[in-house]
Amino acid sequence: MNPTSSTAGTSADTKADSRTTSRVQLALNVADLDSSIAFYSTLFGVTPHKLRPGYANFEVQNPPLKLVLIEVAQDERGTGTQGALNHLGVEVATTDEVSAAAAGLAAGGLPTVSEDATTCCYAVQDKVWVHDPAGTPWEVYTILDDDPAQATAPSGGCCADVTVAIGSAPPAAETASL
Repeated sequence: MNPTSSTAGTSADTKADSRTTSRVQLALNVADLDSSIAFYSTLFGVTPHKLRPGYANFEVQNPPLKLVLIEVAQDERGTGTQGALNHLGVEVATTDEVSAAAAGLAAGGLPTVSEDATTCCYAVQDKVWVHDPAGTPWEVYTILDDDPAQATAPSGGCCADVTVAIGSAPPAAETASL
């Protein structure tokens, strides 16, 4: 990682470049959003791409990463690694790539939950959810509208309803669609 070579993903050119390649998403629960923003801005050498109450996301170019910070209560967050992970994801450029990922997961026998044109993390997205054997939620998603006018703060945090739903699903659950 070279923080000095990274730039914030706020210009039109950078935004277009970020959509041409997929990148891993890491969504973390944080108890102090302001200090977490300061830490990750220093660590990756970028400022947040999007700031909302209780929410921030970074479009890190090097390494390719979408870092999402979701503010939660200290007792829910805990310390160290305990309670840190909210969910993981892979951002892709198109809905066709989301559909291809869903088809591949289903062909591999993995249960999925699909969402089309859903508002999540202050953006309209198409996505498919799956969880690993330990129950960690993963999403493959594309952003249809990065700043919709109707976006509001989600109750229970971003992606809360889906991550709970798939986290409680038995490993042999059938493919579902929301």
